[in-house]
Formats: sequence, structure tokens, C-alpha cells
Amino acid sequence: MTKLTVAEMRELTDVELRAKIVEYQKEGAALRFKAGTEVLANPMDLRTARRTVAQLKTVLAERVRAPMKAS
Repeated sequence: MTKLTVAEMRELTDVELRAKIVEYQKEGAALRFKAGTEVLANPMDLRTARRTVAQLKTVLAERVRAPMKAS
């Protein structure tokens, strides 16, 4: 899975952001399961998936807060 930049994340719609969050969460779960049963080819993929989910959630939260801040 390719890493998204924050600029690319901000271009996505809310629905696409939520879909990406689910996608990266599933990938992270699969990697955690695989790490428990065998050696991962790249252990940094776990961290990347977790951080990408956090960044996606942050972008989504920014959009929720933006209208409240403007008023």
C-alpha cells in the first residue's frame, strides 16, 4: 500500500477518507496478525499503517472543527 501525503488526504472527500481509514485499519490488523505468526518483510509497515490512520482521522476532525471555528 502506498503512503498518502497530507496534501493528498486533504483532497479526498469525507466518504473517501472514511474508506481509507477502514482500509488502513484492516491492513494494520493483518500486519499485526502476520507479525505474530511470522517475520515481517518490513516491520515499519505496522507503524506506517498506524500513523496513516491517525493522519486521516486528524484531517477528518479538522473538517468537523472548521465550521465551528468560523462562527
